[in-house]
Amino acid sequence: MGAAYFYHLTRRPLADTLRMLLEKSLENGWRVAVRGRDTDGLAALDRALWLGPEAGFLPHGMAGGAHDADQPVLLTTGDAGNDANCVMSVHGADVSASEVAALDRVCVLFDGEDEAALNVARGQWKALKDAGASAQYWSEESGRWEKKAET
Repeated sequence: MGAAYFYHLTRRPLADTLRMLLEKSLENGWRVAVRGRDTDGLAALDRALWLGPEAGFLPHGMAGGAHDADQPVLLTTGDAGNDANCVMSVHGADVSASEVAALDRVCVLFDGEDEAALNVARGQWKALKDAGASAQYWSEESGRWEKKAET
């Protein structure tokens, strides 16, 4: 049974935190689906991931191609099409307690400076907690990631 990790972004941009988490996931041998609410937001993340440091090439692709199933990291607005071990929710994309139970990890990344994003994340935390899912809340407020709560 997996767990949901909530990442409250206050210091680093989404793309930087996402890259760090994706690199760690790939080191663990996981396949990842990055789920967003719209293709424009995912396209911006796709560009940012391609423009990352040359030494840190991060293999990934946008959903809708002929090779979705082969992608180690797939950016999508829907279900994982790459047999993912981990789903990373960005821009308030939905996650479910059944996904938390079925996957190794579900990550929810949200902008701590955006009140609407905070409210969505709070709702997701409550829904997952009420469904009995394991969840952790991580904050970078101190300058490094620290676990602040766990259910």
